[in-house]
Amino acid sequence: MKTLGLIGGTSWHATVEYYRLINTLVSQKIGAQANPELLLYSINVEVMRRGDEDEINAKYLEVSKTLQNAGAKGIVICANTPHMVYDDVQPKIDIPILHIATATGKEAKLKGLKKLGLLGTKPTMQGDFISKILAEVFAIETLVPEDIERCHSYIADELTQGKFTDEAKHFYHTQIELLKEKGADGIILGCTELPMLMENEEAALPMLSTTYLHAQMAVDFILGKKV
Repeated sequence: MKTLGLIGGTSWHATVEYYRLINTLVSQKIGAQANPELLLYSINVEVMRRGDEDEINAKYLEVSKTLQNAGAKGIVICANTPHMVYDDVQPKIDIPILHIATATGKEAKLKGLKKLGLLGTKPTMQGDFISKILAEVFAIETLVPEDIERCHSYIADELTQGKFTDEAKHFYHTQIELLKEKGADGIILGCTELPMLMENEEAALPMLSTTYLHAQMAVDFILGKKV
């Protein structure tokens, strides 16, 4: 098995879910008698909250090099938003960063989805680090909700702090309905806490859990499969 580096901490709740999922999925493949070698570097979420792109890029580059030097053969960033660093960091290290949008796009393609509503933080919804890969690699169009501010607020003020309420569930169900009206045929739960909030929920459209799909991609990498 290949050693995988995990960059977590944004939030630690999602990082725990990544760690649990990766170990569980590997056990399902090879049996519970063994587990993968994982290197976890949990950063302070304040780095992301300050919103200084140069600082964020520098931090993720520093951590990526640390994991590479410690023996990691690949890196998983345990959140959607920090993938904003990918274009800056990936060319400066010698091991692959497994991109969450690639994992999402492959699943959407398998399901025949062509127009996806994207729910996440403001940088995720307004940036192109998810939508660009979906468009260029998978020919999938991305739609965002009109109420971007509240969508971001629930994540930043509640979900990343481990607060999961019925009010938040109702809000996201409403956004999914509105995105369906705009033509979406599927929904990207593009914040790694959103699948935790919407677990066991039935929505108006099929929901793609970026957390689970990314963890599956990580497991394929660990077991030497093409990703």
